[in-house]
Amino acid sequence: MQVRGAIPTAGLSDGVVTVEDGVITEVTAASRSGPPASCDIILPGLIDIHCHGGGGHGFPTVSADEALAAAAYHACAGTTGVIASLVTAAPGDLLAQVRALAPLVADGHLLGIHLEGPFLAPARRGAHEPALLLDPDPALAGDLLAAGAGAVKIVTIAPERAGAAAVTELLRAAGATVAFGHTDADFATMAAALASCEGAGLVTHLANAMPPLLHRAAGPVAAALVAAASDLASVELIADGVHVDAGFTRLVFAAAAPGRVVLVTDAMAAAGMPDGSYQLGPLRVVVAGGVARVAGGGGAIAGGVPPAAGGGGAIAGGTSTLLRVVATAHAAGVPLADAARAASAAPARVLGLTDRGRIAAGMVADLVVTDCELAPLRVLRGGRWLDTVS
Repeated sequence: MQVRGAIPTAGLSDGVVTVEDGVITEVTAASRSGPPASCDIILPGLIDIHCHGGGGHGFPTVSADEALAAAAYHACAGTTGVIASLVTAAPGDLLAQVRALAPLVADGHLLGIHLEGPFLAPARRGAHEPALLLDPDPALAGDLLAAGAGAVKIVTIAPERAGAAAVTELLRAAGATVAFGHTDADFATMAAALASCEGAGLVTHLANAMPPLLHRAAGPVAAALVAAASDLASVELIADGVHVDAGFTRLVFAAAAPGRVVLVTDAMAAAGMPDGSYQLGPLRVVVAGGVARVAGGGGAIAGGVPPAAGGGGAIAGGTSTLLRVVATAHAAGVPLADAARAASAAPARVLGLTDRGRIAAGMVADLVVTDCELAPLRVLRGGRWLDTVS
């Protein structure tokens, strides 16, 4: 099989990707005998490491069918690999969800599980139930790791909470990535936490659910940017035009070392769905104008963003696909090759995946073919064409 089009991440304005038995075998410039048949663009299959659901389905569930439906929605939109993000819940509920999702990781339907909570700062909880937030607890963290049997890949922690250092050490020893976020930490605390991860640290949705960067209180945003600029940490960015604006998107890409920005969706069940009422873990979420907020004005304000005029609360996840986030970042001024790598090679690096995230010989044949407006035309996952959704 051969796929032809522009390949920005390979520096080819007209290239051909050859695929055999689900693997890319060759990437070459197209023959000069004629112009390309279309303006198709070929991107690597996208990898979302922070996603709560989509297509009307959520990952915080004990139903394998529910989780599979959420993953399938994003796959058909170009996200050929997804981490299932859970939200704060009672320990027993989290353990049940991890046990239900772990087999889907083992069989390759999911790339892993992300625990976004319960070890978060109440003041920066965003769309997390405050009564269920806990100090980082090595016993609970160990139980969750054991329930996942290797499936738990990322855990978000507020580094200022008591027990954060001990749980960070435990998670790292188990091979999980520690992400710092939903935090009210000062610059020094965040910087020290990232340094403790020795280059493998991650920041959960930079600037959201954090105090804003101020010139006399630089806070966790500045600490994260310094670490990313020094190639010592990776930072998630929800560059969907809602969570951060175009200027901040450009700042992060300009400041971070190559490969240290990871585009994510933070998508929840409402992604790809009409406005209305949805569930995110134990909280009800209302989507209006494509923006999801905690119902009834609940939730701590994320990143200084005030509630909507209609009384909605904190932003409660995203409603975009990762391909749309790539397009929004590109529209903000980020070169397309850089935006695409931030949604493919960069997250693959965070997860330690060496067989995907790039269009190169020997990689798994995960590709997204788009039109010149970056709308999906075809999605190839493991060498098999999927249906697409816009």
